[in-house]
Amino acid sequence: MSPGVDKETELSDRIETFLAELKRGGNGRGSAETARQTAGLLRRITAQARWGNAGELMDIIRKEGKRMVLAQSSETTVGNTVRRVLKIIREEYSRLRGRSEETDQQESLHKLLTSGGLNEDFSAHVPALRANVIEVINELLTELEGTLDNIAMQALEHIHSNEVIMTVGRSRTVEAFLKDAARKRKFHVIVAECAPFCQGHEMAASLSKDGIETTVITDAAIFAVMSRVNKVIIGTQTILANGGLRAVSGTHTLALAAKHHSTPLIVCAPMFKLTPQFPNEEDTFHKFVSPQEVLPFTEGEILAKVNVHCPVFDYVPPELITLFISNIGGNAPSYIYRLMSELYHPDDHDL
Repeated sequence: MSPGVDKETELSDRIETFLAELKRGGNGRGSAETARQTAGLLRRITAQARWGNAGELMDIIRKEGKRMVLAQSSETTVGNTVRRVLKIIREEYSRLRGRSEETDQQESLHKLLTSGGLNEDFSAHVPALRANVIEVINELLTELEGTLDNIAMQALEHIHSNEVIMTVGRSRTVEAFLKDAARKRKFHVIVAECAPFCQGHEMAASLSKDGIETTVITDAAIFAVMSRVNKVIIGTQTILANGGLRAVSGTHTLALAAKHHSTPLIVCAPMFKLTPQFPNEEDTFHKFVSPQEVLPFTEGEILAKVNVHCPVFDYVPPELITLFISNIGGNAPSYIYRLMSELYHPDDHDL
């Protein structure tokens, strides 16, 4: 067997293994690890797949990206990473052909008006493209490695001494954020338990181990306690294109209570969670799990008479959010559209 065929077989095996892991729910990996693994796999595809120009490479990455997204449609990180890589290919191709992104943007409005659309030609062969794209994907991987630290570094700007902070469930990003602030400041954290999975208990145990004064409350007590809270700091599963959130169930309750008491709501989320999807676009927005935790199967008589839905995520509209803290700084929800155009190309919104 020739080395070329051998490499292609190894590549397709790696892709299949990754797809199988995604279908099983990522084996408990966080979204940061999923983003890193996706970018690493796309780098390998760029290096080992057979392609002659940017158009062919984009088609391969789009095709494999679509398969990855379908394998675990509720994990938007995969699709976002694929879109980032597609944007990298577009930018490198334009740069190597002597055109910068700025001039493209200046011309684009005129082109839109005159030709009715933008169809750039990606069929030209550019020898240095493979090496350049791999180099920029390496930079993306370095950025993904440092996202958590970059967000945590900003903690002292937002958390002050003797404040009462509320959060919900368990978010690795929020955990790192609070622990970083605790190195120099004393404050009290109230954690809503986030039933039915009660991940808030794990969060509270982890924070108190680091010497942070922590209290766990039931989700029903959120509104009653909110008047004592200075800030609400939460994580999210996805940031949507309109600046809203798809976050763990119970977050909407927390956000409404914070709004009622005029308490600032801060969302800690890395940029790879930003997706061009809108809340009303797809059914994949909703993910339901077994209601066993809420209504056990031992309650046979009741179960026979009712339908129980147990959603995993809540939608939080942008007007309830004060500030996003990402690895590139703090932004208001209204600025999300700008970040979207910097990270993804409009043609890649639908893979």
